[in-house]
Amino acid sequence: MSERRMGDFHLYVKYTRVWIPDPEDVWKAAEITRDYKEGEHILHLKLEDESPLEYPIGAKDKTLPLLRNPDILVGENDLTALSYLHEPAVLHNLKVRFLESNHIYTYCGIVLVAINPYEQLQIYGEEVINAYTGQNMGDMDPHIFAVAEEAYKQMARDERNQSIIVSGESGAGKTVSAKYAMRFFATVGGSASDTNVEEKVLASNPIMEAIGNAKTTRNDNSSRFGKYIQIGFSRHYHIIGANMRTYLLEKSRVVFQAEDERNYHIFYQLCASASLSEFKELDLTSAEDFTYTSLGENIFIEGVDDAEDFEKTREAFTLLGIKESNQSSIFKIMASILHLGNVEICSERDGESCHISKDDHHLKVFCRLLGVELQQMEHWLCNRKLVTATETYVKNMSTKQSANARDALAKHIYARMFDWIVEHINMALHTSSKQNSFIGVLDIYGFETFEVNSFEQFCINYANEKLQQQFNSHVFKLEQEEYMKEQIPWTLIDFCDNQPCINLIEAKLGILDLLDEECKVPKGTEKNWAQKLYKQHSSSVHFQKPRMSNMSFIIIHFADKVEYQCEGFLEKNRDTVYEEQINILKASEFQLVADLFQEKGAGTSAKSSRVNVRAAKTSPKAPNREHKKTVGHQFRSSLHLLMDTLNATTPHYVRCIKPNDVKESFSFDSSRAVQQLRACGVLETIRISAAGYPSRWTYPDFFSRYRVLMKKSDMAIADKKLVCKNLLETLIKEPDMYQFGKTKIFFRAGQVAYLEKLRTDRFRAACIKIQKTVRGWLQRVRYRKIRRTAIALQRYGRGYLARRHAEQLRLTRAAIICQKQYRMVRERRAYLRVRKAAVTIQAYTRGMNTRKIYKEFLLHHKAMIIQRYARGWLDRMKFKKARNAAIVIQCAYRCVLAKREFKQLKIEARSAQHLKKLNSGMENKIVQLQRKMDDQSKELKSQNEQLSVTNVSLGTELTKLQKALEKVHNQKGNGNQLTSLQDELEKLRAQLQEAHAQRKLQEEEHNSEKLGLKQRVEELERENSILKNEKEEINQKILKHTKSTEDQENSAVQKVSLEHELDDERQRYQTLLKECSRLEQRYDNLKEEVSLSKFQPGHRRNESNQSSLGSDSNYPSVSNSEVGDTEDSIQLVEEMGIEKAAMDISLFMKLQKRVRELEQERKRLQSSQDKMEELAKLKGHESRIPTCEEESADLAYNSLKRQELESENKKLKNDLNELRKTIANRASQNNASNELQDGYNLLLSQLKAASEELEARKEEVLILRTQIVSTAQHQEMNNHIEINNVPDLNNSKEPIDKEDALKAYHGLCESKKLLETQLQNRSRQHKDELEALHTQIELLKVDLEKKQEILNHTLSLSPEAQVEYTVQVEITRLTNDNLDLKELVEKLEKNEKKLKKQLRIYMKKVQELEASQAAAVHTTRARPELARQVTLQRKEKDFEGMLEYYKEDEAQLVKNLITDIKPSAVSATVPCLPAYILFMCIRHADYINNDQKVESLLTSTINAIKKVLKKNNEDFEMTSFWLANSSRLLHCLKQYSGDEVFMTQNTSKQNEHCLKNFDLAEYRQVLSDLSIQIYQQLIKVAEGIIQPMIVSAMLESESIPSLAGVKPMGYRNRSSSVDHDGTGPTSYTLEALIRQLGQFHTIMRDHGLDPEIVGQVIRQLFNSIDSVTLNNLLLRKDICSWSTGMQLRYNTSQMEEWLRGNNLTQSKAAVTLEPIIQAAQLLQVKKKTSQDAEAICSLCTALTMQQIVKILNLYTPLNEFEERVTVSFIRNIQNILQERNDPAQLLMDTKHMFPVLFPFTPSALSLETLHIPANLSLDFLIRV
Repeated sequence: MSERRMGDFHLYVKYTRVWIPDPEDVWKAAEITRDYKEGEHILHLKLEDESPLEYPIGAKDKTLPLLRNPDILVGENDLTALSYLHEPAVLHNLKVRFLESNHIYTYCGIVLVAINPYEQLQIYGEEVINAYTGQNMGDMDPHIFAVAEEAYKQMARDERNQSIIVSGESGAGKTVSAKYAMRFFATVGGSASDTNVEEKVLASNPIMEAIGNAKTTRNDNSSRFGKYIQIGFSRHYHIIGANMRTYLLEKSRVVFQAEDERNYHIFYQLCASASLSEFKELDLTSAEDFTYTSLGENIFIEGVDDAEDFEKTREAFTLLGIKESNQSSIFKIMASILHLGNVEICSERDGESCHISKDDHHLKVFCRLLGVELQQMEHWLCNRKLVTATETYVKNMSTKQSANARDALAKHIYARMFDWIVEHINMALHTSSKQNSFIGVLDIYGFETFEVNSFEQFCINYANEKLQQQFNSHVFKLEQEEYMKEQIPWTLIDFCDNQPCINLIEAKLGILDLLDEECKVPKGTEKNWAQKLYKQHSSSVHFQKPRMSNMSFIIIHFADKVEYQCEGFLEKNRDTVYEEQINILKASEFQLVADLFQEKGAGTSAKSSRVNVRAAKTSPKAPNREHKKTVGHQFRSSLHLLMDTLNATTPHYVRCIKPNDVKESFSFDSSRAVQQLRACGVLETIRISAAGYPSRWTYPDFFSRYRVLMKKSDMAIADKKLVCKNLLETLIKEPDMYQFGKTKIFFRAGQVAYLEKLRTDRFRAACIKIQKTVRGWLQRVRYRKIRRTAIALQRYGRGYLARRHAEQLRLTRAAIICQKQYRMVRERRAYLRVRKAAVTIQAYTRGMNTRKIYKEFLLHHKAMIIQRYARGWLDRMKFKKARNAAIVIQCAYRCVLAKREFKQLKIEARSAQHLKKLNSGMENKIVQLQRKMDDQSKELKSQNEQLSVTNVSLGTELTKLQKALEKVHNQKGNGNQLTSLQDELEKLRAQLQEAHAQRKLQEEEHNSEKLGLKQRVEELERENSILKNEKEEINQKILKHTKSTEDQENSAVQKVSLEHELDDERQRYQTLLKECSRLEQRYDNLKEEVSLSKFQPGHRRNESNQSSLGSDSNYPSVSNSEVGDTEDSIQLVEEMGIEKAAMDISLFMKLQKRVRELEQERKRLQSSQDKMEELAKLKGHESRIPTCEEESADLAYNSLKRQELESENKKLKNDLNELRKTIANRASQNNASNELQDGYNLLLSQLKAASEELEARKEEVLILRTQIVSTAQHQEMNNHIEINNVPDLNNSKEPIDKEDALKAYHGLCESKKLLETQLQNRSRQHKDELEALHTQIELLKVDLEKKQEILNHTLSLSPEAQVEYTVQVEITRLTNDNLDLKELVEKLEKNEKKLKKQLRIYMKKVQELEASQAAAVHTTRARPELARQVTLQRKEKDFEGMLEYYKEDEAQLVKNLITDIKPSAVSATVPCLPAYILFMCIRHADYINNDQKVESLLTSTINAIKKVLKKNNEDFEMTSFWLANSSRLLHCLKQYSGDEVFMTQNTSKQNEHCLKNFDLAEYRQVLSDLSIQIYQQLIKVAEGIIQPMIVSAMLESESIPSLAGVKPMGYRNRSSSVDHDGTGPTSYTLEALIRQLGQFHTIMRDHGLDPEIVGQVIRQLFNSIDSVTLNNLLLRKDICSWSTGMQLRYNTSQMEEWLRGNNLTQSKAAVTLEPIIQAAQLLQVKKKTSQDAEAICSLCTALTMQQIVKILNLYTPLNEFEERVTVSFIRNIQNILQERNDPAQLLMDTKHMFPVLFPFTPSALSLETLHIPANLSLDFLIRV
């Protein structure tokens, strides 16, 4: 390896990544910063933290560093898929998978590496087991279930026993892995019977954990023993039993535990449950109070409840069949060990002897619990017996010796108890059935090395040496087989063979031999033994002597050097227990204790099928030799036996790794992991693989991956193998680096990485070329764009300058013009300003002069005005003073006068006259109002009188109309009455409405006038009340609106919740129905097995007698005596015997029925035989009678019979006509209720009379016929006697008279009976009439009381109310009468139809009876005319859609129509034809009112369908056919049931075909349950067909060519458990899956299955496709890539397109694909930023958080240009989705089934038009 690495200098170039050793992390990653050249001593590197490093090359043990694998290979499922196979690559791959992806399982060739996560993971549920079941090992992610499935599959395929070897150090998870493997076998290979062996196998785990597991510093539940469990399977590969072997129990733990460790769990469980009443006698307290349980100073385990675990242990004991008494004895023995440890041994003064206190409580309890003598046990715990050749004497023991003897006894008792429990577990798991094969699960300790290693570590490492040798040879063998299979040159690989180390231990004069020899020496010591070892093995390569010690030795194991301390080896190897103590235990009063220590025979110990191999095994036969075999010898023998077993099986390896010593979840310690990888042989597997050709590619995969390195000419070659050879010869110059196999290419280590480098370089060169071209194109585009822009800018710039120059010229010209105009204006303005100033000056001067003159004139004018106003004011003031004085005087005088007048008015106001004057106006107003009110009242009275007159006239008219109606009733039919009543009613209503309108007008006028007077007073109050009412109304509206919205919301929520509850309830019901059908199937299978075991080898039970009617169906109205196959039942009785057959009630009923039929048949045959004998006797005499006389007698007899029948029919017709007339007359009367009752009673009486008369007529006809026939026979005999022998006439007179008398007596008896029956009928009729009269009287009384109440109520009302009330009552009465008449007419019509039917039935029965009697009488005469006469009596009828059959033809009908029919036979006819035929037969049975026939036919039909489906339980076409027919029969029973709910879409003809006599609602429920069972079977069959296609079609096939990438494969991918030789396709495409779905859809559609049910089937299949696809995606890392997402999205779109193409979009099938669609989108979206995380969370609503995180962890880039999903991004996703309440389940439930609903779908087919094809052989069915 190093030489090849030193030669590969071209690989050590810049940017190459390598591994360098590191003391802390074991290996550290680095990158080369400078190309390495041969001969250089320094390699320039850069670490991951960017720090530089100079790595020395060429020094001692310093070679070129190991190369790293490409990033694309990091995180592979199989370590052998790595291009560079070495220790750092393995360690890094495991670390990445464990920490970043949380994958605890990884393949390493044939080894499954399992890293303990120290956390409960949701990857062991039943759905995961189902996902791995039936899958190839390399197709799914690594898992313990994949290894178990591989073992199970190879056992079934190769018929070879298998073994799963689980190893690892303490705390690595060996026990859990073995437990999960056994759980897988228990689930997949569950027992076929009810023995529940798989549950017992799993129940042994808690027991073995309790008595064999303990807490150590490394593991809280460490197995302190090795076990090998053999799980036995039958020839059908069901678990039938199990067997357990145990190895090297650590007995020293019973008496000693290191710090922070515990004893075995069982002791702490007992102490935790000591308070229970049943354990009071054990006298236990806390575990701290006992020496054996408190040495570790920590009696608790965090998170473990010992009392709860003890309950599980007891339940496991009970499940395994260990009795309560034995359990109590076990617990007593365990408790006695604890008490024995607390026995205090006191030393004597001499120091060489000891004693035990007589008051020692623990010793007393120990002896009481074990039932031994206290004094003897006290004596022999302190003394021992020595036996010499001449004498025997007792020797005292020191305190230390006694304590060692006590501890040895405790260890021995526990070991014996352990063996006893294991033996009884094996007895519980044992089976008497023949074992076809087995799978063994070995849970054994891994390689151990501690600071102090003793005898236990020596044995453990010895066992691991043997297992490693077997492992190496097996790996080597597999490699050799692979090379030979591929026909490539095979060169021997030098692998580490540890046989010398094994010889050092177990060979002659090896370490074990020398140890046994030293144990036999009386005074042997460890020092002498060590010296012997040094002397014997000092020359061995694997043995070394330590420099600083003479009491230890070193063995160089395959994993590491281990130094063993010799101290304690001899004692542990001897395992001495004194004979005297054992003898005391043998004499125990408890049987279990005594049996534990009894010696077993030599034959038992020599059995090869020993269930366990114990470490301590006493056989005290000879004195002073308690053990014939030492512990080392026993362990070596058991180990050889184990290796023989493993070599005879196909092994599967599971290596458990402990990631850290602090038990922290998902924490990885590289140094500890490397140590265990070296110890468990994983690196050895890598080394063996790397020594050969570890990388292997199939030719198609290699071509697909590396076709980028090929030339275009090579791509055109059709032979891919030749193309690959040419490519490799071009790329790899050394031919030894690869080999061409038969189907694969083999590469040396590193060559795939070299090819990957070339491929990456090619891709990089192509990318550079593409980038160069694209960048050039972009630059050219940019230059052209800039040039176009510059030209455009120049053009626009020049134009701008030109425009600006032109503007300048225009502005200059405009400025000149402006200047000219401005100057002109300026000069003009100056002139005008000067001129204006001159004018202004002149104006102001002239004005000033004028104003002066004006002011002088104004002053003179103002002075004159002032003088005028002053003089006027003085005169006015003088006048005012004079006027004011006059006014004052007037006011004083007037005041005096007013006071006088006021006094006079006061006096006058007190008089009455004044008041009269004031009130005179008011009285006039009041009088006027009173007159007005009187006038209005008079008008109202006159109007009321007019109204009363009108009412009276209306009443008279109404009475007239009533009389007219009665006349019309008497004269016309019901139809005319109804129309006339309606017309009169309308007239009355119109008149009544007019009267009401007039009255309302008058009342309104009166009220308006009356209210007008009060309007002013009440106006404000009314407005106030109106406002209040409006306010209240608004409030009520608001409240109603809020309530309505709340009610709507609540109703919507309730509707949704009710729908969910309905679906859940329907699903629960259908699951119960499914479970019921499964239990029925299981019951049938058990009965079949019982029958096969009881009957002779050549017999096979028919399906008809496998189960009785009671077990097949739940029909409450079905009689068991009418159902079943009688012939099969008789055959079964003959085979089983009457006593056994009588146990089945239904069979007994069948036999009774058959006996009755046989008895009737016997009587009929006997009577016919008697008649034949009589006719034979008279044959000679009849020959002489003329033929004409016989014919005339027959014709007379037939005419007589016809006349009687015609008269009887006429009488029946007359009775029917009388009934009709009576009913019509009764219907015309007034009282409807009495009419109905009388009509009903009369109808009943007439019907009874008609039926009784018919029976009487039948009996009379039969009697007359017999008398006539007998009389004719006697006359013939008398005539014959008179002719032949006249003298004998006198002798025979007396007997003839006696016979006549006897016949006359019989006739009188018959007539007496007839008279009695008629008398009884008359009496019954009289009683019925009396009862009818009584009921009629009661009804009349009730009617009279009602009328009296109405009259009283009418009289109490006002006249107006009386009129209104009477009119209303009359209208109501007329309406009720009309309705009663309608009901009566309908009932009479129904009764008439029933009477017609019954009359037809009676007529038909009479005809059939007469025909059968005539045929029976005249068959002996061979008269064909009589048969023709019988057929002539039947008249041709229209076909009513019914089929008649005889009861004896029912079995043939079921056989032809159900059992033997093929769907292809009726493919060209009406869909669901058998269902229609069966329903037409049921209709006829209902028509003739034969309930037994209906029940028998329906029961036989249902049972026959079940048997057909059981026989064809894997035929989709047959299952679909009967699902369609069962549902159609169910729809027919609903459609023609007569229920109005199901008759809405029926035609009138279909309504006539409804069932008349029976309500088959219970059978509809049974048929509904049957349809559900058939639907579930259909889904099961369809899923079984498409199950192998789903993964290949949806995930593996390339629907889009050349999209999926190929990655290097590991060992598991190249060695699948299913061998494909290329003889046929091993994968399915999407087209095949869609084609299969289309075939399913076509079959269901052709069979006439309802579209709703077809949609539900497709929805269920799509759900199965979705769940299986998603589960495989979640369990396969190799397909979680971007390209797979693209393929998956395309595949789902094709599935949706198929749904649209078949009009199945309404079936909700597309919704079931939502999870896998979102998973495909998740594989395709960006996964970098926080925005991407939020987008993913909003996108993936149908996926749970666990599923999203799992897919992100599994996401694998297919090339170097993709990036992995970072851990921080996944953590971000988890934080965002934390609020979701998703279930903890990772995988989808593949067995989930939606509840099926069968909506009612009526048929438009007319039954009378149905045609039965001739190929069904149903000629015995008669169309009716």
